Formats: sequence, structure tokens, C-alpha cells
Amino acid sequence: MILGRRTALAAGASAIAMAPAIVRAQAPLKLPLSTVWPDANFHTVNCVRFAVEVKKATDGAVDIEVKSGGQLGFKGPEHLRAVRDGLVPLADILTVQQVGDEPVMGIEGIPFLCGTPDELKILFKYIRPAYDKIATKNNQTILYMVPWPNQYLHLKVKAENVDALKGIKIRVADKNSQEMWTTVGMSAVLIPWGETIPALASGAVSGVSTSAVSGVDGKFWEFLKFFHATNHQWSSQIVTINNDTWKKIKPEHQKAILELTKKLEPEFWVSAFQADTDSSRKMIDSGMTRVTVPDTMTADLRKRTAALLADFIKRVPAAEAPIKGYLAEMKRA
Repeated sequence: MILGRRTALAAGASAIAMAPAIVRAQAPLKLPLSTVWPDANFHTVNCVRFAVEVKKATDGAVDIEVKSGGQLGFKGPEHLRAVRDGLVPLADILTVQQVGDEPVMGIEGIPFLCGTPDELKILFKYIRPAYDKIATKNNQTILYMVPWPNQYLHLKVKAENVDALKGIKIRVADKNSQEMWTTVGMSAVLIPWGETIPALASGAVSGVSTSAVSGVDGKFWEFLKFFHATNHQWSSQIVTINNDTWKKIKPEHQKAILELTKKLEPEFWVSAFQADTDSSRKMIDSGMTRVTVPDTMTADLRKRTAALLADFIKRVPAAEAPIKGYLAEMKRA
């Protein structure tokens, strides 16, 4: 599949080179943006809005086409490498799925590091510079960064204490989540989003650790009964552009795009938490029950997973400075 894309890109480049100069000057730069999320997902909706606004801001010179649902053939964990290698010019990348290549991107997924969106904004202040350096190292530029909202534990059974979770096989998206749920006695399996619904349908897993937004995307009510408001970790999507592609865009259009992202990113944050409210309502309307996790269970989860923060810093020394900066500002150092 990759060879096919490369051949197609080469053929396209050859055709452009042979075109008359006046045609080349007037033709817009057409750029696919790859995402694994479906059309109705708020991140995809944001990508589409971004694409529309970029076209306006550049007077049609930059034309981004959002390719949703993984239609370009890339799985979520492959997106950072795909943009790096020029296999796709732009992608919507789930940070915590890139830890195999860039372990620092797992910071957001440390259990209970942040408790609220406001705390997450403070964390972003410390990790965004580190993420920008990672992007540069991987031949790309971050255009904007938007979090997933509150996280839930979606299960067939209602759990009101940690012991009730023991032995349940659950799908997780990243290593931090896998370590967290394994620590409390669950059987956590790393599965990309595109393989999650088949795993639920086949009975390979009987629960999912993710947002209510993904719960709606996957129609979890067809397989599960309860979603528990654990809000145990965070993750975000970063939309990046390959730097070789970025250099093809005129400086004035680069400036317009960056100004646009500064305007849109706060609005996209609002859409994230509105999506949580809307998705939770949809899950309930579709027959699922939202479980408010007892304080005693939350305290037990925090206690059993507390050591994972130190373990993460030990495993990823580059994460120590941004984490300690955040904790100091939160007066938790």
C-alpha cells in the first residue's frame, strides 16, 4: 500500500513538472489530511473546519482535503512516522499512541496527573515546547493541539470498587493506560481504534478505556451497559504538517495559517468538552448507564497507581523537567 502511494505521488510530481508554467503558478496546493476518526467525531469536524478556513485565508492557494476513517490506510500509531516520511502531508495524530517512537508524548496519559481541563491547560504550557521539538525532529510542524475530553471505563458490569474490576479484559489505546489498569488487576490489551469494535463484537475484550465521544463513534451500547466516570488520564490530537510540504507554502500564507490556528485552537477546546456532554447524553439515551465513581474507589485507584508517575519519569528522563514544572505550579512538587 505504501509503495502504491509513493508511486502515485511520484507520478503526480512528474505531471506537475511537465505542466506549463502558468498552470503551475495558478494551481492550488492540494494536501490530504489523514485521520482515523469518523466524519461525525468532533476532531474530524474540527479538521474539516480548519481546512475550510485555510482555503479562505490563503485565497484558495492551499486546499486541504480531510481523509477520515483511516481511508488512506494508516493506523493511529503510524501517523507520526507517515508525516515524517512524507507518505502523507498532514495528519491528525493521537499523542499517546506515539510513545513507541517518542516516549515523552505519554505525559498526558500518566494516571491522575491532571484532574480538570484547567489543570490540563497548565500541563500543556509545559509539554507543548517538548512536543514542538519532537515534531521538528520528525520533520513536521504542529499546527494545533486539542485534547480529548473526560475519560471513562466502559464495561458490561457496574463497578463501585476496584476489586470489581479484577480480571476484566479491557481495550486500551496507550501504554500508560495499559499499566494503570493492569496495576489494579484488569487484563489490559493495546488495540488500535480500528480494531476495537471487532474485538468487542467477538468477545475478545469486554470493556474499553476511552472517551464518551469514542463510545458514540463505536456504538458501545450494542456491546456494553455502563460507562464509569473515572476521568483517569488525558490525551490529545495534534494536527501536523510535513516540513518539506510546509516550505512549499508561501511565507504570507504560512503566516495566515499560523494566525488561524491561534484563533481556532481555543474554539476547538470548547468543542471537545461540549462533545463530552453531548456524547454522554447520547450514550444514556441509547440505553447505557453513566456511573458516578464513589470517592472511595477513586481514592483507591489513585493510591494503587501513584507509583506510575515516578516509574514514567525513570523510564523517560526527558519528561522530568516538564512534569516537575507543572507539579511545582500546581503546588504538588
